Amino acid sequence: MKYKCLILDHDDTAVHSTADIHYPAHLETMEVLRPGQKVISLDEWFLKNFHPGIMEYMKGELGFSQEEIMEEYKIWQDYVETRHPEFYPGFLDIIRDFKKKGGRIAVVSHSNKDIIKRDYERAGAGDIPEMIFGWDIDESKRKPAPFPVEEILKEFDLKSEECLIIDDLKPAVIMGQSTGVHVAGAGWGHQIPEIVDYMKENCHYYFKELSEFRKLILD
Repeated sequence: MKYKCLILDHDDTAVHSTADIHYPAHLETMEVLRPGQKVISLDEWFLKNFHPGIMEYMKGELGFSQEEIMEEYKIWQDYVETRHPEFYPGFLDIIRDFKKKGGRIAVVSHSNKDIIKRDYERAGAGDIPEMIFGWDIDESKRKPAPFPVEEILKEFDLKSEECLIIDDLKPAVIMGQSTGVHVAGAGWGHQIPEIVDYMKENCHYYFKELSEFRKLILD
């Protein structure tokens, strides 16, 4: 195989979750913390995830205090714990086939580790991820920091050129650049022109369809 390890994002790469969970959680957050203030659209929410990042957006543009950040986190946690995103059709089949051929699977995401594990287990695929790095690790070690990738390379005894990151947003590109790992842009979750243009320009691959991803890693 061209790559021995896949480093998977979760939201909007493996599961369809932003439109159904994360953005609605933001709407409720704004209703609680900033009632009456204009709320950005779903596409704008994707762009804030893309740049400058959700935490920077909340602290910067929205001016959330630390107490408000904690309240936002509670609302978000309630949404992710009580709502269950679906995997994109065919995604798990691709990952299963890759693993059957001896490939290794890790997840690096901004969702919590327990939520990621729950989603895979609920889909009957709890044995697929071998390592998971989520939002609940130290802030300095979260994506786009190189720490998760460095730990994966060490654990699996692999070189950077033997791994591929699959993600839909900019932080993965930064993480890949700092570790020498190739990045594939996942375009099957959303098609926002600014994000598409950046990912096409800065990723080693860009896939609009899952079938293109399958062809690269399995053919």
